[in-house]
Amino acid sequence: MNSFTTKYIFVTGGVTSSLGKGIISASLAKLLQARGFSVTIQKFDPYINIDPGTLNPYEHGECYVTDDGAETDLDLGHYERFLNIPTSQANNVTTGRIYQSVINKERKGDYLGRTVQVIPHITDEIKNRFQLLGKSGRYNFIITEIGGTVGDIESLPYVEAVRQMMWEHDKDCLVIHLTLLPYLHTTGELKTKPTQHSVKLLLENGVQPDILVCRSIQSIDDDIRQKIARFCNVAPDAVIEALDARSIYDVPLLMAKEKLDLVVLQKLGLPTDSKLDLEKWEEFLDKLHHPKQKVRVALVGKYIELKDSYKSIAEAFVHAGAANDVQVEVEWIHSEDVNDETVQQLFEGIHGIVVAPGFGKRGIEGKIIAIRHARENNIPFLGICLGMQCAVIEFARNVLGFKDAHTTEVNPATTHPVIDLQEVQKKVTHLGGTMRLGSYPCQLKERTMAYSIYGKKEVSERHRHRYEFNNEYLKDFEKAGLHASGIHPEAGLVEIIELKNHPWFIGVQFHPEYKSTVANPHPFFIGFVKAALQYQPSPGVRKTEKV
Repeated sequence: MNSFTTKYIFVTGGVTSSLGKGIISASLAKLLQARGFSVTIQKFDPYINIDPGTLNPYEHGECYVTDDGAETDLDLGHYERFLNIPTSQANNVTTGRIYQSVINKERKGDYLGRTVQVIPHITDEIKNRFQLLGKSGRYNFIITEIGGTVGDIESLPYVEAVRQMMWEHDKDCLVIHLTLLPYLHTTGELKTKPTQHSVKLLLENGVQPDILVCRSIQSIDDDIRQKIARFCNVAPDAVIEALDARSIYDVPLLMAKEKLDLVVLQKLGLPTDSKLDLEKWEEFLDKLHHPKQKVRVALVGKYIELKDSYKSIAEAFVHAGAANDVQVEVEWIHSEDVNDETVQQLFEGIHGIVVAPGFGKRGIEGKIIAIRHARENNIPFLGICLGMQCAVIEFARNVLGFKDAHTTEVNPATTHPVIDLQEVQKKVTHLGGTMRLGSYPCQLKERTMAYSIYGKKEVSERHRHRYEFNNEYLKDFEKAGLHASGIHPEAGLVEIIELKNHPWFIGVQFHPEYKSTVANPHPFFIGFVKAALQYQPSPGVRKTEKV
């Protein structure tokens, strides 16, 4: 680890949301990491929720869960996938958490009767959170992504806190502003005015960006670069072009080509002679872009309209596809569209079925029908969280003969509650942050598919759920061929189920997708994709294609 004072890099966004601050942050972090520096990334979200745990996926996409049980923004998934290092509760902070902390201090009398105000109390709390990870001494760089868009009312305290950080820690701080250069097809030119106005807003709040990263669909020529530099008070080499990429994993190479990491090091007064080692990353990209085969898998869920709801699953397929030298084509199937009449057509030409996690009644019967189709037709199947629970319900109904079998989440009156609420959950009255969250150990039984996939007896996986397999029915299931191959060693909770006499049929109570990274694709996804490659569909169904 290089010995110097921790440096703080702030990434803000302007003009419009969804420009990709998280990917730019992760890409810069990857480049710095590839030069031998230790880096972490944190996200500060301006909404007042304490965390995204109670947010509908339609509102905010996937809720990502860390090892320590924090329910966080989906960008933390990108951070982990790029850097291959775990994040924590400290890596995601919301306005709600900031205000909650300040109010708790006020109630305890920590402010000695003073009037509590946005400045200095809220901004001091923000600055303290900015620097919390830096105080550990583990990191050379702390990259902080400021959520939202400059000019939003809710972002103002964060921009002010950044201004104060720049004033108090001048040589150790740097601001990168991500903006948009829209292309007008009618005139055939890129327009710089939105970027100028965005920087002007930052300047009105006392923050001068050091680097501008400009999203565009057209290359930025020298004239435009000079114009932006002149109007926005930055050096021409600090105007970074960010073109649309083939995949998010190409962005680090595009940023390296633009020398973003070198500009950052120069502006922070750091040496630039360290070697940039992206060999393994480039090997991954070569496999990603030059697959030998392609395979079609179905992802069945109820939030299909917003694919970010299943972001980690989609990215886990990218990692597993590259590991298998195969392109994984994901067919997004809405569980409400699956019924006895449509199931055959919907899954025609599919080589593997994944039933996604979720909550509530809507779409659950479609998931159960999809699982029955996978079980009866020997199609490789992976059920995640609720997907695993639906597999238990389907087996109970159609193999064990428990026709009204269900989860008590959906049908509290079922006479066969094969999935039931955990005892500790029955006393819960507040929903936020009260599920079974974070990493828990899982002990694997030898001579099982799960054991062969992991290659070891005990693993640790991340959870986010309230309901569990009802162990009162375990003997009935195992006698009929559905076995518990992974168990929580202390509580005896069923973590993994698998079906005998089926090529590949596994359900997991945890979320393996949260731990899949570019450097370490999750073994369950690797195994599932491999099984999909080997699947032999019925006559008339399209087979795996060569690329």
